[in-house]
Amino acid sequence: MLRWALTFLVIAIIAALFGFGGIAGAAADIAKIIFFIFVVLLVISLFANALRGNPPKN
Repeated sequence: MLRWALTFLVIAIIAALFGFGGIAGAAADIAKIIFFIFVVLLVISLFANALRGNPPKN
C-alpha cells in the first residue's frame, strides 16, 4: 500500500510541475486557437455546400 501512495505522490509532483509552469497555459492557448480555426473551417464548409446547391436526394 505504501508503494501505491509513493507512486501517486510522484505522479502528483510531476503533474504539479507541469501545471504550475507555463506548459498548461500554453497548451490551453494552442487549444483555443485550433478550436477557432476548426470553427471557421466548419462555417466555410457549410457555406460552400449551401452555395453548391445540390438538392437532397429522395
